[in-house]
Amino acid sequence: MEKAVLEVLSSAINLAVMAAEATTEVATAAATAATAQDVGADAMFTVNNVWMMVATGLVFIMHLGFAGVETGLTRSKNTVNILFKNTITPAIGLLTYALVGFNLMYPGFAEGDAGIFGFAGFGLPFPEGGGTAAYNPGYTYWTDFLFQGMFAATAATIVSGAVAERIKLEAYIVFTLIYVSLVYPIVGSWKWGTGWLDSLGFYDFAGSTLVHSVGGWGALAGVLILGARVGKYVDGKINPIPGHNMPLAVIGVFLLWLGWFGFNGGSVLSADPELVSLVLVTTSLAAAAGAIGAMLVSFIIFKKHDLSMTLNGILGGLVGITAGADQMGVLDAVLIGVISGGLVVVAVIFFDRAKIDDPVGALSVHLVCGIFGTLAVGIFGAMAGWNQFISQLIGVAAAGAFSFVSAYVIFFVLSKTMGIRVSKQEETEGLDVFEHGMSAYTTPMASEVQVYQ
Repeated sequence: MEKAVLEVLSSAINLAVMAAEATTEVATAAATAATAQDVGADAMFTVNNVWMMVATGLVFIMHLGFAGVETGLTRSKNTVNILFKNTITPAIGLLTYALVGFNLMYPGFAEGDAGIFGFAGFGLPFPEGGGTAAYNPGYTYWTDFLFQGMFAATAATIVSGAVAERIKLEAYIVFTLIYVSLVYPIVGSWKWGTGWLDSLGFYDFAGSTLVHSVGGWGALAGVLILGARVGKYVDGKINPIPGHNMPLAVIGVFLLWLGWFGFNGGSVLSADPELVSLVLVTTSLAAAAGAIGAMLVSFIIFKKHDLSMTLNGILGGLVGITAGADQMGVLDAVLIGVISGGLVVVAVIFFDRAKIDDPVGALSVHLVCGIFGTLAVGIFGAMAGWNQFISQLIGVAAAGAFSFVSAYVIFFVLSKTMGIRVSKQEETEGLDVFEHGMSAYTTPMASEVQVYQ
């Protein structure tokens, strides 16, 4: 009897030991799994953050692309002036975005807020957990600021090309300071800062409207107040004023195409392999189709293969796809690109006939294709539909009205105070000598010996 009891107790003890060991193994496995999950999450956070920093660098290189395009498509006597503006613009953009722009664009609208205007304060205070996934599951606070800051500077650069060769440098700097620190971030907050356009359902993936057409509307206001360059429109005739360096323009366009991989690819806001890959494909297909569209339309109209039109067609395709790069399939991207490329050519002709002088085609590329690309979200791709189209149309109209009126007021006030246009002598002899006291080249281009009266 006692022996049987002892055997039962022994078996119970063995079972308890085995259960304890099993529990320990389960706990160990769970802890290992939790650790592996934490390690995986940390690794993914690092990967996302690294991709966003790479994308930031790609967007930054776009400023060199803009400098090349604008310099190549304008005259040699204004080269230093163009390069100076393209150098100072990102500097102004980043500093003003750090001071006020970032917190205007992402103000943290309170619940029930109308989502029209908000401000989170001056400067860039380091938020709690700003360097970890506690701030954002994809990237740090500092990466967030820098990536968005590059976009802000891009909006101002668009204006630079349209007003080239006749605007006073100081006036341009003051305009850029105000426009990029106040106007751009307020419009951006309406969508990307979860403002009223976001609530409406308006969609702009990477900025066909919020970056490109905002810059385009500012450019249009500047061109209208400045007027045309000396000699551009005489006795009802349109006199071509060719750029001086097409190789530089080509280099600039390809740098912009490269930068767009970061502009659109970074707008995924993570390193999601499927979505980033899709965006890069639709972006490139639209750019390629834009080149073809512009080439064909310009040849039909001019019976010549115009390189500048084809280059701007590439840029038009890129701008056109930017609003819906994550929503389009292959065919959609190609159609958007072809249409955008053709629109560039038609728009250049339209603006010329309307005597709106845009030396580099910035209005045609960024304003016209920015509007079309935004509306295309409601026509093509996953979001196509009448309701979406109406939301896109409202967004385009609202951003356009606010941007154009703001820019026009800024330019008008500057024209009445400090003046915005250089003298006729300065313009005909070149801004490089008068505003910078230097020349980009040792001798003038032969095609520019003539002085327009």
